[in-house]
Amino acid sequence: MRAWTRIRARSEEWLRPWEATPPPPAPPFAMSFRQMVRLHAAQGRADEALPWAVTYEDRLAGQLNVSNIVWGSARMGSIGYWLDVDLAGRGIMPTAVAMAVDYCFFTVGLHRLEVNIRPENRASLRVVDKLGFREEGVKPRLLHIDGEWRDHRSFALTVEDVPEGLLSRHRAQRFSPP
Repeated sequence: MRAWTRIRARSEEWLRPWEATPPPPAPPFAMSFRQMVRLHAAQGRADEALPWAVTYEDRLAGQLNVSNIVWGSARMGSIGYWLDVDLAGRGIMPTAVAMAVDYCFFTVGLHRLEVNIRPENRASLRVVDKLGFREEGVKPRLLHIDGEWRDHRSFALTVEDVPEGLLSRHRAQRFSPP
């Protein structure tokens, strides 16, 4: 809990332009660690989300969530993530996303995963680019972020896109000679 609180405080300015906020008339709020854990636990029990802590060198580095899971004929979910500002640019999040995709496709049984990113968020756009997510267009005013309804670019993968697994494909691309 202390590590999460410390990282969130240190990374607040860096994360603010990308994180969802409640629109008016709801008052802005900062979810406590305990509230977040309770929410994610309830969503996990209901098979609506898969929350993960991202670690690097045996310490907390960020969070990755697969949320808005829909079952039935859709079998899909949305990926969201954040990373400690001090650890950005080290390839941590592409690896974490690849691991989550493989788990969702090959263990959980989801068919499609999408990532929605603000057009200005170069760091997150680099993650989906490195992993080969397919761009599917712009979703106007998708989420309320930092006081406004913001457009997002939408990216997706289906299980057919990565029959060998996304992590193995990512590793092969990272370590293959130019």
